Amino acid sequence: MGWFGKRPDVAPVPPPAPPEPPRSATRALWADGFGRAGTRSLQTLAVLAVVAVGVLAVMQLTLVVIPVLIALVLAAAISPLVSWLRRRGVPSLLATWIALLALVGVLALIVWGVVLAVINQWDELAASASDGLTELQSLIVGLPFEITDEQITEAQEALQGLLASDTVGAGALAGLSATANFVTGFFIMVVVLFFFLKDGPKIWEFLLRPFEGERYERGLRVGGRTVQTLGGYIRGTAIIAAVDAIGIGIGLAIVGVPLVIPLSVLVFLLAFIPLVGATLAGTLAALVALVSLGPVEALVVLAIVVAVNQIEGDFLQPVVMGRSLSLHPLVILVALTIGTVLAGITGAVLAVPIAASIWGAVQVWDGPSTPARFARQKRPETV
Repeated sequence: MGWFGKRPDVAPVPPPAPPEPPRSATRALWADGFGRAGTRSLQTLAVLAVVAVGVLAVMQLTLVVIPVLIALVLAAAISPLVSWLRRRGVPSLLATWIALLALVGVLALIVWGVVLAVINQWDELAASASDGLTELQSLIVGLPFEITDEQITEAQEALQGLLASDTVGAGALAGLSATANFVTGFFIMVVVLFFFLKDGPKIWEFLLRPFEGERYERGLRVGGRTVQTLGGYIRGTAIIAAVDAIGIGIGLAIVGVPLVIPLSVLVFLLAFIPLVGATLAGTLAALVALVSLGPVEALVVLAIVVAVNQIEGDFLQPVVMGRSLSLHPLVILVALTIGTVLAGITGAVLAVPIAASIWGAVQVWDGPSTPARFARQKRPETV
């Protein structure tokens, strides 16, 4: 008892903490940093294995996959025309047929132009490019840096083999059909394109049946952004390719370079391969100018090509493409490499719009303006 007859204050004793459950040796082994790294590594390997199996399956089914992909890209590009016709009161089936026949007519016109302007003069173009490379060899002999004859000869043989090959001679047709069997691939593409134009939203709605709630809304956002990205990319690239072909063609005609029409058609076709296409088209034009006119005219042609590409990249592309191709050039180059390795010229053409559509889907993964968590900006970017 205390002085005043009260018990002194005593701090309560906390109850003993419950004993921790025993940790097994295996659990402790995977709980540290090295164990977590091993777990992530195994998960990464499993994902890569699934992707590899999917790629192998796609490569075995290129006769179907490539035409379907081309039909998807073309349907996204021409879908605004179908929607516009339907808003004007045209029946859905008739609007689909009008859009399909218009697109097939444009493709047939392009193929006819390629055959008439390029393939009929391909031997002359290949000979001019080869002779231009030989002329270039004689001009760079006195440069301060050393370029051996063996290196020049190897480059010349590679260019001659590329230009003389049947693959390049029929490259435009192969790129448009996207299959070694032109008739079968083109037929599949047209049939699939018809149904994409007629019932595209219904098909996507059918694929989204297993989902509901937020996952269903996400599927709608991803589908809409994919169509928007693919369509904007193809329409924008076609406009830019036409401007490049007309601008460079006028420049070549002013300089007096022969084979203006086939070179302009090649500029248009190669513009569908970003980064690499413009460089290849400019190189061919410069080589033809070198062998037919001389080094000064060849430099003028290079200046024209650079100027047109600069105007396109700084002014035309941001306006025409908008947000359709918000990819870093390094990503574009990697996508081009992967697409070329997997599917040749067709893969090079399709790789960039597919990569852009995937990135567009990531940008609306968690909301109309909310990217997926891993793609969100976590801190201010510094230059």
